[in-house]
Amino acid sequence: MHDIEPFYNWRHIYVSEEDMRSPFYGRDYSEFEFTQAVYNYYIHPQWDEFGSRTLYLKVLMADYEEGYAVIELIGEWNDAIENDMMTLKREVLEKFMYEGIYKFILIAENVLNFHSSDPEYYEELHEEVADENGWVVCLNMPEQTQYDFRKARLNRYIELMELDNWRVYKPFHLFKKIDAEQLSRLE
Repeated sequence: MHDIEPFYNWRHIYVSEEDMRSPFYGRDYSEFEFTQAVYNYYIHPQWDEFGSRTLYLKVLMADYEEGYAVIELIGEWNDAIENDMMTLKREVLEKFMYEGIYKFILIAENVLNFHSSDPEYYEELHEEVADENGWVVCLNMPEQTQYDFRKARLNRYIELMELDNWRVYKPFHLFKKIDAEQLSRLE
């Protein structure tokens, strides 16, 4: 896992540690010190810690004018023990919501496991973003992880989508594609 880096081809467009409105503004990263781990597996030092011991992220894009953010995840999403959704919502998503972002693309292809608990934070997040015509999409979650997510019926609050070639899009085009699909589902 230590060689899985966050997607870096959009860094010429957006860098979360240089964005004064980002929860990760001012962070410094080492390319050589591996200090964060998911269980006993070290992860690349470019991933951001946000309060979970098993789930890490990287904000790939935050566009305040269009009102969306793209966030890549890695690790284990564990609501049963860690209450990761509450932590993610409070420490990251709400900070962006305060800045006017209500549309979130969570890239979950490196989320290896999911353990559910009460759906209250999912319901709360869904209501808050829906009040502002927003949405949360989880992109490319692995099949076995999706199974547990769907079993807990959380896909009522966070849309699960597949888009294998998302890396070929520029952030705005990825957002527009997903936004158009979300709008067509609502109609």
